[in-house]
Amino acid sequence: MPQARVRDIVEIIENAAPPALAETWDNTGLALGRMDDPVKKVWTALDPLPMVVEAACKNNVDMLFTHHPLLIRPLKSLDLATPMGTIVSMAVRHNLTLYSAHTNLDKTRGGVNDILTRRLGLESEKDLVPGQADQPGLGRVARLPEPGALEDVIARVKERLGLKWVRAVGNKNLKVDAIALCSGSGSSLLPEFFASGAQVYLTGDMGYHHARSVEDAGLACIDVGHFASEHLMVEAMAHFIQEQCDAQGLDVITEPCSLEQDPFAIY
Repeated sequence: MPQARVRDIVEIIENAAPPALAETWDNTGLALGRMDDPVKKVWTALDPLPMVVEAACKNNVDMLFTHHPLLIRPLKSLDLATPMGTIVSMAVRHNLTLYSAHTNLDKTRGGVNDILTRRLGLESEKDLVPGQADQPGLGRVARLPEPGALEDVIARVKERLGLKWVRAVGNKNLKVDAIALCSGSGSSLLPEFFASGAQVYLTGDMGYHHARSVEDAGLACIDVGHFASEHLMVEAMAHFIQEQCDAQGLDVITEPCSLEQDPFAIY
């Protein structure tokens, strides 16, 4: 088999999630590394956390692909004693490439929002926020196989996502036939949810005043948390990258990182 290089893995990812789809504020793509470096092992993760990078280095991983970028805002300095400095120092010393696909992976067909939709056993009918020039946009709107009460939808979400709890707003008896969803932080898309025709909005990171707005509209929201709405991509993207490498005859092992947990705990 031919020797795979970083650019080969990047091409696989960018064919699936074109960088042009990313929001203008985003910092998707190569954060650290060289495109011509050889790759034999790839890990996928949600975040480039210090413990994830450390474990990747110890396990001879050549490339770490994450959903969340290492950096969103530019740094003015880099203290190697800080968590960010530790990540960069470890990655450089072990020749670990760091690469991310963020809002482009959220939007693209088959990306994070579609992974979430499928896990819920639903099919997307339209984008919550239409993209430009027939490109995919943010979020999805999907219809339930059969209408049901909000409490039944909550039970479905918990069972399908393997969650012990969710935060919910709305009358438990509210009749639901359509769900709008946005992986990660979706509070900024509340106006689009209100105009979507869906009765429930599934997302993460909803605040108090956002909840009141949903309540005032007579609608519902299910907040599954940022982590639970996006961590699904870790296993899905590991499978996708491995499948593409095998199809291209590239000698690469791709594995999902198993170390990450939701930072929030319920006591």
